[in-house]
Amino acid sequence: MITDLIRNTLLFFTLLIVQVALFNNVNLGGYINPFVYVLFLLVLPVRIPGPALLLIAFVMGLVIDMFSNSGGMHAASSVFLAYLRPTILKFMAPREGYETESSPSIREFGLNWFILYASILVFLHHLMLFLIEVFRISEFLPTIARVFLSSVMTVFLIVIFQFLTDKSAMKK
Repeated sequence: MITDLIRNTLLFFTLLIVQVALFNNVNLGGYINPFVYVLFLLVLPVRIPGPALLLIAFVMGLVIDMFSNSGGMHAASSVFLAYLRPTILKFMAPREGYETESSPSIREFGLNWFILYASILVFLHHLMLFLIEVFRISEFLPTIARVFLSSVMTVFLIVIFQFLTDKSAMKK
């Protein structure tokens, strides 16, 4: 329990620093903006209560908003991701269910499962984020292109981060 808290706290601050210092400055062609901080919300333990998950997502998004000067867009999108996460986990649950101590990761459930799980939630997060940012229907197709391309890049970076931080994930 304590080791999970320490690990999650370190992950929170690591992803926060990496997002603010590095990835907030990445904008490839105006269409690719990776937001790797969502990895923190994706790998929180399955057993975390819904209200706690929503609060953690709000705090994470709000901190990103403060550093990005984005007026609550990341907080809203992160809470949206956290709200949908239990439903997606329930939909993707293994036949025998989740163990109480499990956290969604490549090591726990395998590469294919994790990529599908991350892709769904990252896409929905990015959809909410970019629709809030643009907030007009005339920009619908470019916004969908940004959502798709940014989601692909974010999931790619999240998978790489999982492999770099968890050596046992490479054996799966």
